Amino acid sequence: MKILVVEDDELVAKALSAVLTHQNYVVEIANDGEAGWDLVQAFDYDLIILDITLPKLDGISLCRQIRSDGCLIPILLVTGWDSPHEKAVGLDAGADDYVVKPFEEEELVARVRALLRRGRVNLKPVLEWGALQLDPTSCEVIYKTETLSLTPKEYSLLELFLRNSRRVFSCGMILEHLWSYEDVPSEEAVRTHIKGLRMKLKAAGAPSDLIETVYGIGYRLKPRKKERERGREGEKISCQATKTQTLVAIAGVWEKYKGRVSEQVHVLLKAVQALQTESMSSELHSQAAAQAHTLAGSLGTFGFTKGSKIAHKIEHLLSSDQIFDQNQIAQLQDWVKALLSEIDSPIQTWVTSSDNNQDERPLILVVDTHHQIPEDLGIKAADWGLEIAIANNISTARQKLYQEHPSVAIVNADILGDNDDLNLLTEFKNRKPPIPVLVLTEEAEVIHRLQVIHNCGNTILQKPASSAQVLEAVAELIKKSEDGQATVLAVDDDEKVLEVLQNLLKYWGITVKTLCEPQKFWETLEATKPDLLILDVEMPGVSGVELCHELRNNSQWSEMPVLFLTVHSQ
Repeated sequence: MKILVVEDDELVAKALSAVLTHQNYVVEIANDGEAGWDLVQAFDYDLIILDITLPKLDGISLCRQIRSDGCLIPILLVTGWDSPHEKAVGLDAGADDYVVKPFEEEELVARVRALLRRGRVNLKPVLEWGALQLDPTSCEVIYKTETLSLTPKEYSLLELFLRNSRRVFSCGMILEHLWSYEDVPSEEAVRTHIKGLRMKLKAAGAPSDLIETVYGIGYRLKPRKKERERGREGEKISCQATKTQTLVAIAGVWEKYKGRVSEQVHVLLKAVQALQTESMSSELHSQAAAQAHTLAGSLGTFGFTKGSKIAHKIEHLLSSDQIFDQNQIAQLQDWVKALLSEIDSPIQTWVTSSDNNQDERPLILVVDTHHQIPEDLGIKAADWGLEIAIANNISTARQKLYQEHPSVAIVNADILGDNDDLNLLTEFKNRKPPIPVLVLTEEAEVIHRLQVIHNCGNTILQKPASSAQVLEAVAELIKKSEDGQATVLAVDDDEKVLEVLQNLLKYWGITVKTLCEPQKFWETLEATKPDLLILDVEMPGVSGVELCHELRNNSQWSEMPVLFLTVHSQ
């Protein structure tokens, strides 16, 4: 577990670090309040130990700032002041507990453990997994009756798995949890500690695969029999659970904007009444047409398909340059009444299950003219859930690159003979999103060529390499590319639609940046640098189509994927 100590006294900070490290906690230190705030925003901590008297930003202010940001991390204040008033001020600022310097090591550790238990409702006194037990109080690990002698990192690793028994941890996630940001080793260190932990568990009588490798993702505790029985059912419901989260979020947005939608419909009702009394002004006419257009889009977004169609009919009628007869006015009145009735009905559950839609297997493009890639790679790849495509020359590789869109490329360095061949690596890099490349090479390769390969951001694996080594490296590249969360810039003058898009996509790991003023498009685009654009077709001032034309004529953004949103179905 990771603890942040914010303390400007170097001696006290080192003492705290030594005490907590001895208890197998990962400790990071900030020397002033502003540095502490930066770390709180950048990293996840299980506990913050905070001095009150700090330079730049005092501890009380930092505590208030953390709480006002909605952060619920347990906070333990440490200070040399022992007055009841100072304690009250600290606790009122949001701290959970208070320790006065000088403190006893035993008391401090006990308070830390108490706060960690309080901060996590699932924090058990003794962690168990079958016959395996870990006692955080005594730092003792037992399998059946055998006591394990673990290194501090092996202990922390096992505790991480036991506290999160259903999670799979990649090497990167383990590094983030168990090492301080100033002392992060390579991922090979994680694999070394995993290997050592497995050996000690096996020596104590535990199954050799108690900590199992989930290929392409990371490591986890092997599910017990009951867990496995629930696993398949869990897979079936996980997608539906995400959709349920989405529905709940969108329903919340609807409740937020329902009153405003009602106001928009009443503008239409006011326009009908003006037509009936022949007092319709050009301003009200334009306003009603604009509101009908907005409703046609937003109602459909919330699942009111019928209401969207009605609003579109109203928009079409109001946009026509004609004098309305009594039949048209009556028809308009009926449509507006139908709209009022529609928005009073429950929000539609329009996100449906799609059990028949399965993700395609990731495609791996192998570029190799000398047949030096392991022969059984294609057979073994199927076991990893991967598909292999072979290119025996650069021309074929380019064709498959642009037509089949591989997830990863494996390139035999022998094929990279001249600049044109090396340009292939740049083409992989410049795809949107970039395609990671695993280059198989030998020590005898020309240094210059290796530098070019490295400069393109590629991964190098030394030959000869087995199929398992190649596939493990490929799986790691796929995982890293998937970890990079996609960013979408959505441009729409209707903020209701923008908020729905944010809620619709966030549960699928997509960050949505929104813009309701299309006039600020270019400055927002530069600041956001999204992976995809969502553009409303019709907006005041500038249309989505016009923005798309400008985008395609800009060399920097010409290949940006664009998705149009429009109420028009033609």
